[in-house]
Amino acid sequence: MSLGEQARAELDQFAYVFDGPTASGRLRREPEDFQVDEILGFEPDGEGEHVLLHLWKRNTNTEFAARELGRLAGVKPVDVSYAGMKDRNAVTTQWFSIRLAGRPEPDWNALDGETMRVLSVARHSRKLRRGALQGNRFRLVVRDLNGDRAALEERLAAVAAGGVPNYFGEQRFGRGGMNLVRADAMFGGRRERDRHKRGLYLSAARSFLFNRLLSARVARGDWDRPLPGEVLIVDGRRGFFPWTEGDTTVPERVAAGTIHPTGPLYGDGPSLVRAEAKTVEEGARAGFEPWIAALAAARMEQERRALRLTVRDFGWQFEGDAVVLEFALEAGAYATTVLRELVAAVEPDVDG
Repeated sequence: MSLGEQARAELDQFAYVFDGPTASGRLRREPEDFQVDEILGFEPDGEGEHVLLHLWKRNTNTEFAARELGRLAGVKPVDVSYAGMKDRNAVTTQWFSIRLAGRPEPDWNALDGETMRVLSVARHSRKLRRGALQGNRFRLVVRDLNGDRAALEERLAAVAAGGVPNYFGEQRFGRGGMNLVRADAMFGGRRERDRHKRGLYLSAARSFLFNRLLSARVARGDWDRPLPGEVLIVDGRRGFFPWTEGDTTVPERVAAGTIHPTGPLYGDGPSLVRAEAKTVEEGARAGFEPWIAALAAARMEQERRALRLTVRDFGWQFEGDAVVLEFALEAGAYATTVLRELVAAVEPDVDG
């Protein structure tokens, strides 16, 4: 079995904190059952050659909306930017930037219809880059709910208090996990000329390696506490730092949720962890050393990602045979990762 097929087979085997969900149900029976609102985190500065456009979308994926914006503005695809991808089978609000560079501004309201509507338009001096969000706010409705509601209530309270493992969601790996197979083929010498696809495959591979380490830490029971030699990250931030000897405040800060243990996003450079944390990471990547070498050769920047995901402003209510979940997550986190610990949710087969 190739490493790509092995990775693909492991996608549904990552460890749970609570031994799997206690309830089942259906998600996205209609688009309104999965609502996402981007939290930009800054205000447009009111001037410049870029337009920041806030768009409401229903049953419309990000790439289609970007193409429509570019067509209306008469600009090249490279001049239309967004901070992150949003699913098609959902109701979302999303920010886009369009570089006009001296072109006349079109009538953006020409986009308004049943699937898209312009919420606001403002000038800004810089393009919107990937990941340039504070986070996302979600409203999920799981229908046809089955299971012990009292047990689900306990699980909901536990997630609100302690968060969940910060796994990359399955959409990161492509339909059926095939981006992992394609990544392995690319690492083996198959040339991929499409820069966008090459980036997807590289991201899928290192996301899988992160999930593998996180699963090992969840199985050990120390995904939410620091190990000797740990590298830590401040809640809601991207910068990371090592646990230096003599800093006795770290366990208390991790327990309080202000900092988190991290896992590797492999790339160019030496390992950043030491002692027990390094031993665990080396064990979790065993067999996948060729992928790590390929990621370094691709000059991917080595980064760290929090092992624990804080679920902010978490609220829920039961409505008949459904449960409604509302919460906010930092940029780069997945709502389905939260749902995974709560409900085994069946979804229709949709694209992203």
